[in-house]
Amino acid sequence: MPLDRRKKYLQIAFNRSLTEVQRMVSALPASDRIIVEAGTPFVKEYGSQGIAMLHQWWSERLGHSGYVVADMKCMDRGTTEVLAAARAGASAVTCLGLAPLETIREFIERCRAAGVDSMVDMLNVEFPFEILQHLGKQPDIVVLHRGVDEASDNRERMLPHHLINRIKATYPVLISLAGGETVREVQRTVFNGADITVMWRLIYDSPESTTQLADQFLSMVS
Repeated sequence: MPLDRRKKYLQIAFNRSLTEVQRMVSALPASDRIIVEAGTPFVKEYGSQGIAMLHQWWSERLGHSGYVVADMKCMDRGTTEVLAAARAGASAVTCLGLAPLETIREFIERCRAAGVDSMVDMLNVEFPFEILQHLGKQPDIVVLHRGVDEASDNRERMLPHHLINRIKATYPVLISLAGGETVREVQRTVFNGADITVMWRLIYDSPESTTQLADQFLSMVS
């Protein structure tokens, strides 16, 4: 299911046990505005099988094939990881913007060939334009990302809201913004033009609040 450029999406990253994730997914609102993510720790723990199970649970909840991101954070040899994620049912795969340009270009090509969206994650990339301008073909989605450790250890590190519309005005990409840890930060991300808002820490720390947080987001964008 392709993403609709006219809509706003909430991406929920799951990094708990299979049993916990299944319970959390089953409690989500059955909305196409919600994207579920197999987070990096989840993928490392459960591999392709975990991605496949997440896709199955979310698709059963929706009643049709759901959109699942495999947060592989490719740095090299992305071809193998893209194919593994695609076979498991992923709709999108991530590659780090810190990867060699050759790797990112190959990653984007392989995603297109496999029929999945390419997401380039600009975690720890100070100037994303320096990466994008050398790629030729652009990814489907650019992820602007304040890391969890950054937010914990450097309270002055701001979310890069100022880059959202600058990038969208230059390149035909969707913008995902990750790193917001409060409902207010999620609101700011939506109102500053991001197409996808990623939540991780709130969900991980308070899984029982997953449904409530999802409902709050949906009320913002409906």
